Amino acid sequence: MADPKGFLNHEREIAKTRPVEERVKDWNEVYQPGSLLPIISKQASRCMDCGIPFCHNGCPLGNLIPEWNDYAYREDWTEASERLHATNNFPEFTGRLCPAPCEAACVLGINQPPVTIKNVEVSIIDKAWDNGDVTPQPPERLSGKTVAVIGSGPAGLAAAQQLTRAGHTVAVYERADRIGGLLRYGIPEFKMEKRHINRRIEQMRAEGTKFRTEVEIGRDIDAKKLRKRYDAVVIAAGATTSRDLPVPGRELNGIHFAMEYLPLANKVQEGDLTVAPITAEGKHVVVIGGGDTGADCVGTAHRQGAASVTQLEIMPQPGEERNANQPWPTFPMLYKVTSAHEEGGERVYSVSTTHFEGDEDGNVQWLHLTEVEFKDGRPEPKPGTERKIPAQLVTLAMGFTGTDQENGLVEQFGLELDQRGNVARDGDFATNVPGVFVAGDAGRGQSLIVWAIAEGRSAAKGVDRFLTGVSALPAPIKPTDRALTV
Repeated sequence: MADPKGFLNHEREIAKTRPVEERVKDWNEVYQPGSLLPIISKQASRCMDCGIPFCHNGCPLGNLIPEWNDYAYREDWTEASERLHATNNFPEFTGRLCPAPCEAACVLGINQPPVTIKNVEVSIIDKAWDNGDVTPQPPERLSGKTVAVIGSGPAGLAAAQQLTRAGHTVAVYERADRIGGLLRYGIPEFKMEKRHINRRIEQMRAEGTKFRTEVEIGRDIDAKKLRKRYDAVVIAAGATTSRDLPVPGRELNGIHFAMEYLPLANKVQEGDLTVAPITAEGKHVVVIGGGDTGADCVGTAHRQGAASVTQLEIMPQPGEERNANQPWPTFPMLYKVTSAHEEGGERVYSVSTTHFEGDEDGNVQWLHLTEVEFKDGRPEPKPGTERKIPAQLVTLAMGFTGTDQENGLVEQFGLELDQRGNVARDGDFATNVPGVFVAGDAGRGQSLIVWAIAEGRSAAKGVDRFLTGVSALPAPIKPTDRALTV
């Protein structure tokens, strides 16, 4: 245990962000560089090394949190990094992007602010990179087996790295022009600078993983031919079908899915574009959807110089404390103010869009909405609450409904789907097609980055066992696991 009295002697402190007026003028990460390390040893000391560390169960990866908290407290960054990587291939991703279900399950959180697990995690991995502790780990020998991984998001990358290190020859296929999936083009630069992805890709290349960009399986390569070419296939193509809003006026110009809007802003940061073809500059922006993707749209609109930003959510505003239906150690739905919300804009809850109104040129100008109240679990309009708000750019950030079935991948493989439209799989993450496995959102449905990495690691074990008959790779979860999170 780091410090038996640490949780009594130190209050919770989190990473400091740069001033709003400064950070909205650039696309760099919002946190103050170097602000974490001076406080991390004290924050790590707040970990009580519980007899039953519920943070392990709250984390889908089963991260060894008390262990690397102890090393961080002692500033033994090499050992801390070793324990962190024992369960997580990419802690710099989760340390920046994960909503930290581990903190919701922290025992200290029963009656005090929980340990800043996420901040400790990112400090350890950033220090490890600075110290040169993160190096390629190529396999000692090759198995002679080949694996294709379809998709280069966190699930695909985790599966690919595990299988490469197990000695298999792995090729990752990505339909975009760069590796990273939603990490690359769905996550704005101000939440995670893409240099973090780039150096992991270089590590994986040095280990032997091959990458094929701008190749879409189902369109550019027939899925059946791919299956014949490789001994096994892992589908990690995500759940990329965006949920639409079929109301009158949806066809107007200026209404876009979030994943039409966000990638263009990221391409500007990559240097591919000078100006984003879809921009919020000078416009009244409305973001429909109150989740993390919606917040990403809000922060992006601020940096593009929007005249105003309004975020709509059909659900009621969450409370700031746990309610009786979400007791510790479950992951609660709480009111959250992200860095994007700190930067301005208005958040409106318990409202539903009725229709859009445009000008004579077919461009959206107004969004009509009504307040709603839930009856028997369904939103019902409240009479007399209709109104309209200016909307010259609307982004739909209402989540995703399943894997893409238009490119032919599902049909060509002959994959079975479950009741939710995801690719069905068994306890080894295997589909109904021999040698074809599925991991991440494609099989699980829209979820968290930490679940994606856990699924990639677990699917890798199933593939390894299929190819060799036995596997020493870790498997943190089963397809049916929900742990203590939602």
